[in-house]
Amino acid sequence: MDVLTGLDACTTMEPDEGRVAAARDRLVTPEEATQLAELFRLLGDPTRAQLLYALLEAGELCVCDLTETVEVSDTAVSHALRLLRTAGIVASRRAGRMIYYRLADVHVRMLLDLSREHLRHG
Repeated sequence: MDVLTGLDACTTMEPDEGRVAAARDRLVTPEEATQLAELFRLLGDPTRAQLLYALLEAGELCVCDLTETVEVSDTAVSHALRLLRTAGIVASRRAGRMIYYRLADVHVRMLLDLSREHLRHG
């Protein structure tokens, strides 16, 4: 009896031990995998994504500027910024009674730039 194999299945059950070992050596730890999953979960919300791209383009904005830019309530913006700030994705500075938000570092900028480039590539 013939066994049907899916297009993405191995044709042999003999793994390439060298490639497996090399992949395992470079594999993220379970803790890193959890942190990465949390990061992508935060980035996976459309409102938070728009806020991040607004900050990417503008550099620094207050809540009222962000509210107007992405056209959502100030409550939703504040909640999203709190999550992003706690995760270290955005940073803030106070100027009197105003708080201005910006991307936390160059790595966040690179991640956003690469993500947008990936979307355009497809």
